[in-house]
Amino acid sequence: MQTRIHPLAAPGLGARRSVTSFHFGAAGDGQKVYIQAGLHADEIPGMLVCHHLKAMLAELEAAGRLPGEVVLVPVCNPVGLDQSLLFDAQGRFDLASGENFNRGYPQFAEAIGDALEGALGTDATANRARIRQAMRDYLAAQRPVGELASLRHTLVSLAFDADIVLDLHADFEAVVHLYTETPYVEDALPLCRLLGVRALLVAEGSGGQSFDEALSGVWWQLARRYPDANIPLACFATTVELRGEADVDHQQAGMDAAALLAFLTLRGVVAGEVPPLPPALCEPTPLAGSEPLIAPEAGVVVYRKAPGDRVAAGETVCEIVDPVSGRVLPLAATVDGVLYARAATRFALAGANLGKVAGRVPFRSGNLLSA
Repeated sequence: MQTRIHPLAAPGLGARRSVTSFHFGAAGDGQKVYIQAGLHADEIPGMLVCHHLKAMLAELEAAGRLPGEVVLVPVCNPVGLDQSLLFDAQGRFDLASGENFNRGYPQFAEAIGDALEGALGTDATANRARIRQAMRDYLAAQRPVGELASLRHTLVSLAFDADIVLDLHADFEAVVHLYTETPYVEDALPLCRLLGVRALLVAEGSGGQSFDEALSGVWWQLARRYPDANIPLACFATTVELRGEADVDHQQAGMDAAALLAFLTLRGVVAGEVPPLPPALCEPTPLAGSEPLIAPEAGVVVYRKAPGDRVAAGETVCEIVDPVSGRVLPLAATVDGVLYARAATRFALAGANLGKVAGRVPFRSGNLLSA
C-alpha cells in the first residue's frame, strides 16, 4: 500500500487542508478502480466501509491477489467535513460558495471533443488510450482557483483513468440504492445483487454534472459524437447510496465492504473464486420516474411507510399534522413504486422533500437530481 497526500489550495492565510489516498496493487498492470467516500461530508456510512475495505485490500495485496490497482479515498472532502453549525455537520454544500460538493465536475466530452477530431479509429483499445490522454492533458492544463475548485480537480485527477468508479454516499433514511447512467445498466446489475440494492435509478445525464457522471458520461457522449469510431464504455461509474446517514455499524460496513470486493472479483480486479450472485431485489427504473414527495404545508411529519416499502399510486406515505388546528393532511404517492428514501426530520416546512418513490414510467425532465 502506498499513501499519498494531496494538498488543496488554501482558503485563507494559515489554513490548508489535504486529501489522503491509499493505493493498492500495481498501476498499469490491469484494471484501475477508484473508490471514495464522504463527498457529501455529512454522509458517514461509506467512510466506515472504506475503513474495512482498507484492511481487506491490504490483505489481498499481501497475498498477491490484486492484479489491478485500487485507489481508496476514505475521506474525500475534508472541506465539508470541517463545516458545522452548533455541532451539526453541514457537509452537502460548500458554505463559502453555496455550491453542492457533488456538482460542477468537468464536462469532458465538450472539453476534449474537438481535440479528438480525426484521432479516433476502429481500435477500441487505442481509442481508450487516446481519450484518456486527452483527459490527462486537459486536467494538467487547469489552474483551479480556490479550495473547492482544487478539491474537485484533485478528485477527478485521481479517478479520470479508472475503469470502475464507486462514489459512496448515504441518504437521510433509506434502503441501499444506486444511481448510474443508462448505458452502464448491465455493469450495475451484479453490484446491485451483491449489495441488496432496492432501487437502481438510471438516466443519460441527470443534470448538474455529478462526480460519477463526469467520468462515465464522456465515453457514451464521444461515441455519439464520433459514431464511426469504436469507442468503448470504458468507465462504469456509480453513486452508491448506503442506506441512511445514521446507518453506521461495523457489522453492516464489513458486509458492504465484502460485497464491493465480491464485485471487484467478478470484474477480475481481485483474483479469486467468483462469488455466487444473490437474487435481484429490484429492476432498473428511470430517474425521470422517481417521484419526490413535497410537503404542501408545514407540520409534524408522521410516516405511514418505511424505506423499502412498496407504494401504490394514491397510497398515503406520510401525514402532515398541524397540532394547533388539528388538521391532518395525507401526502400520497402518485406513482407505483418503492419508497427508497425519506427525510429524517419529523417537522417539515412547506416545500420540503419528504420522500422519493422509484416509479417505472418517466414523467420528469430537466435537472433530475435534488439540490
